Amino acid sequence: MSRTDATKPLWVRHVEHGPGAVHDHRFGPCDLPERPGPRDEGTRCRWEDPGVLLGGRTCCSGCNDRACRAEWQAMVRAANRRERYAGRRLVRRYLAGLETE
Repeated sequence: MSRTDATKPLWVRHVEHGPGAVHDHRFGPCDLPERPGPRDEGTRCRWEDPGVLLGGRTCCSGCNDRACRAEWQAMVRAANRRERYAGRRLVRRYLAGLETE
C-alpha cells in the first residue's frame, strides 16, 4: 500500500470500497444520500458506519500483517515488562515489611 492510501481519511476509503446501505423506511420513503460523506447527514436511511471497515473487510482499512504483528508484539512486551516490574516491586515491599498481603 502506498503512503497516499495509508493517509486517506476513513470515509474516503469507505467510499472507494462500496459501502453498504442501512435502510429505515418506517417513517417515510428512502432519503439515502447519493454518496457517503465525511459527516452524518441526519437522514433515516444512511450508509454503514466507516468503522466496520476496521474488521479487515477491505484491502486498505485493516491491519497489514507484518506491521500489525510487530506493533502488537511491542505492546505485549511492554505490558509484560510492566507486570514483571510491578511484581518485583511488590515482593521487595513485602520483604521490607511494608506490604502485609
